[in-house]
Amino acid sequence: LCVFSQQKDFVGLSFPSISSVGPNGAIIHYKPLPETNRTLSLNEIYLLDSGAQYIDGTTDVTRTMHFGSPSAYEKETFTYVLKGHIAVSAAIFPNGTKGHLLDSFARQALWESGLDYLHGTGHGVGCFLNVHEGPCGISYKTFADEPLEAGMIVSDEPGYYEDGLFGIRIENVVLVVPAKPKYNYRNKGSLTFEPLTLVPIQAKMVNTDLLTQKERDWVNEYHRQCRETIGAELERQGRKEALDWLIRETQPIA
Repeated sequence: LCVFSQQKDFVGLSFPSISSVGPNGAIIHYKPLPETNRTLSLNEIYLLDSGAQYIDGTTDVTRTMHFGSPSAYEKETFTYVLKGHIAVSAAIFPNGTKGHLLDSFARQALWESGLDYLHGTGHGVGCFLNVHEGPCGISYKTFADEPLEAGMIVSDEPGYYEDGLFGIRIENVVLVVPAKPKYNYRNKGSLTFEPLTLVPIQAKMVNTDLLTQKERDWVNEYHRQCRETIGAELERQGRKEALDWLIRETQPIA
C-alpha cells in the first residue's frame, strides 16, 4: 500500500492483498488469521497477489518468490507454470476466439507431468472498475466467455498449488492487440496479447533447462521491457535502491 500510494492518480487497493508464505500459498484466496499467520523465511516460497485502483486504470499482479534456495521440485513446478504463462501471452489466435479455447495453453506443461490447478487462467479487468470483470475471460469455465477483441484487458495467471507446502502463481494483466502472422485465413484477422504488467519474474525460481529457446527469448524480452520502462520511471523518481534491484533481477537468462 505504501508503494502504491506514492504513485500518481492512486485511489486505493483494487482488492485485499493476498500475502502468503509456505502452505498458506496453497490456499488460492488466502486471508490471514492469527492462527495461520506465518513470518517470511529463507526456507519457504512467498506468494504475493496485489493490485491498486488508479484514475486511469486497475492493476492486478501476482509474483512468486523464494528468499533462500528453492528446491529442485519447487523450481520444476514454477517453470511449468511459467511455460504456461508464456504460452498464453505469446499465443496468436483468430479474431472471434473465445477465452476457454486458450485455457489449455496454460496447462499443457503441467498436464504433461500429471499436474494441474483448480481455477481459471484469466479474467477480464476493468478500467478503474472491477478487478474481476466480464464479459471475457480465459477459463475452462464459460461463465464469462465472450469472444476476445482488440482492446480488451484480461489477466494471464496460471498456477500450481501443493497442499500443505506451497503455492505458485504468475499473473500479468495483458491487452488484446492485433497480430500479423504470415497468412490471413478468410480475412478473419488475428490477435495476440501485449503485457501491461511489468514486474520481473524471479530467475532463481526457473529451471532454464526446461525452457525452449523461444521461451528463454520471451523471458529476456519481457525483462528488457521491465528494465527500460520501469527503470526510466524509477530513475525519474530518484529511487536508486529500487533501480539497482530491477537491473539485477532482469539480467538475461542463459
